[in-house]
Amino acid sequence: MSNPIKGGEFLIRSTPASEIFIPEEWDEETLMIAQTCRDFIEQEINPVLDRLDAMEDGLMASKLDKAAELGLLGIATPEEYGGFGKDFKTSMLTTEILGGGHSFAVAIAAHTGIGMLPIQLYGNALQRAKYLPKMITGEWKACYCLTEPGAGSDANSGKTKAVLTSDGKYYVINGQKMWITNSGFAEVFIVFAKIDEDENLSAFIVEKSFGGVVLNSEEHKMGIKGSSTRQVFFNDCHVPVENLLSERGNGFKIAVNILNVGRLKLAGAALGGAKRVATHATKYANERHQFGRSIAKYGAIKQKIGEMAIRTYAVESALYRATQNVDDAIKALQQAGMEEAKAKLKGVEQFAAEAAILKVHGSEVLDFVVDEGVQIYGGMGYSAEAPMERAYRDSRINRIFEGTNEINRMLVVDMLLRKAMKGELDLMGPAQKVAGELMSIPDFGEPDTALFAAEKKALENFKKAVLMVAGAAVQKFMMTLAKEQEILMNIADMAIETYTAESTLLRVEKLASMRGEGACAVQLAIMRSRIYDAADRILKSGKDAVNSFAEGDEQRMMQMGLRRFTKVEPVNIKEVRRFVADYMLSTDRYNL
Repeated sequence: MSNPIKGGEFLIRSTPASEIFIPEEWDEETLMIAQTCRDFIEQEINPVLDRLDAMEDGLMASKLDKAAELGLLGIATPEEYGGFGKDFKTSMLTTEILGGGHSFAVAIAAHTGIGMLPIQLYGNALQRAKYLPKMITGEWKACYCLTEPGAGSDANSGKTKAVLTSDGKYYVINGQKMWITNSGFAEVFIVFAKIDEDENLSAFIVEKSFGGVVLNSEEHKMGIKGSSTRQVFFNDCHVPVENLLSERGNGFKIAVNILNVGRLKLAGAALGGAKRVATHATKYANERHQFGRSIAKYGAIKQKIGEMAIRTYAVESALYRATQNVDDAIKALQQAGMEEAKAKLKGVEQFAAEAAILKVHGSEVLDFVVDEGVQIYGGMGYSAEAPMERAYRDSRINRIFEGTNEINRMLVVDMLLRKAMKGELDLMGPAQKVAGELMSIPDFGEPDTALFAAEKKALENFKKAVLMVAGAAVQKFMMTLAKEQEILMNIADMAIETYTAESTLLRVEKLASMRGEGACAVQLAIMRSRIYDAADRILKSGKDAVNSFAEGDEQRMMQMGLRRFTKVEPVNIKEVRRFVADYMLSTDRYNL
């Protein structure tokens, strides 16, 4: 690819469908890895979910050991350390499938993601050689100690301190961390602390055997009850100076960049959970009879199943589009001479805005799907005897994990504007062009009859709507825009709808080019319904934003522009949902 798309460019640049990756393109080797993950969940995790939730001593750790035997703890870790060295999107597929494993999904994600990645991506050669092989085999399990009682979203305000000993051999760490996943059985702790009076955090690799690591009892949580979550206290914990990770004061950057990966992986896990719940709901609808026939025959149930499938499909389309973008960026950086670990960091960092978009969208789609799943099960949905009760409780944390969805919405806009200010992304030029277009007469020429022309035009207009509102907000508030959180969240919602709708369109366009339009009837219906719904959501978010800062003629002009830019062809959404639901019901599972 001669000119791969950069992070945030989806708002100002058209993406050819041929340049994206779609899940229908997985090769046989990757599908075998995926099947291994499915078999593991079915055979090792599903039969012991109640025991895991009861925190049976040693059980979760033993399941991580079983996963290690299959190589699942080292999918994307370089082969030199005992891993498989697979690319980012392959590791995302394993994350997706394991994401249906409830508390186990949290444990393995914490170990292989925020636990291992700081060492893999920021560690020096000696640190990688010492820790990664034992983490891949499961001998050493990892956790990530960032959050403190007074430092949640504002991570850099943490008060944990590290002081160098007089002989210069150790950092002595004192402080408290909370909500630490895997802490009950971890041997390795990635700990963030400020050295002396530094403004920024530093990061350390702490072994439990160093001493001075004290754990509180397990937290009692609403969901993910099987995951170990404790407070961790560091009381004069002596950490060898060689266990400083990266450079002094680089901890906040490490935390931010690891969270970018974590946000994408969280979306993958949410996707896996949504597919699993949609399958359960579909099977139950086929089996459950009321008023003399299967409840799957009723429109109210089909509406739910159809919409569950539509939203899940959109998440998947956007997720694998973004992961391929990351892989392309990593490859380009390596070809330019950048070392592998740095290229991986930079590749993910380039798509930080898309990572935040996917974290928000994936977690909220999962919440929608599990809520509708409970409703389809009816009274049984509320019973712990059926699968929906656990899925409903376990889902809720995802809107808080990896930065709350409110924080992530604001980050979407902030990161795009920062790129623009650095000259990495020309947002204001296109925004000014859209503002000028508002004063012109709309083009009422002959419509383009090419395949997908109407849908592509709709997406082009959605982008204009985002640019118009964002550009006007920047001009209105300038440096104080960060204080207008409601407006930032409105703009983020417009961007999220645009990105996910376009991703769905590109996936279906590519699929149709591979299989023929006639073989993609269900996917075409999903795509058109997604664009139809996105138009209304973009209009509402745009109106709310504009009404928050514009008045008089400016307000009327922008509202007129929003209506123009969100005008789409009508869709019989009832029939679309029924059509998609009938396909799901005919296969008795999520099968898109």
